[in-house]
Amino acid sequence: MMDDPYRNLANAIIVQAAKDYRKALRQLRRNPRYETARNEKNEVERFFHSEWFHFLTDADPDYLLDYLARAEI
Repeated sequence: MMDDPYRNLANAIIVQAAKDYRKALRQLRRNPRYETARNEKNEVERFFHSEWFHFLTDADPDYLLDYLARAEI
């Protein structure tokens, strides 16, 4: 059975957002005043709570954000 390319794309979008979120959290841990990292963090959080995210997956955005934040500690 072949993989669904649209599902693969949706997963890749979410994985990249998760990587961007973790990177922003690391940068903010080093420098809490880093505005670029704060903006990236906020942008990813908005994406995770958007209709677009819910179109891509049935995953719980709050669970994912919490998991990603705890994984950074």
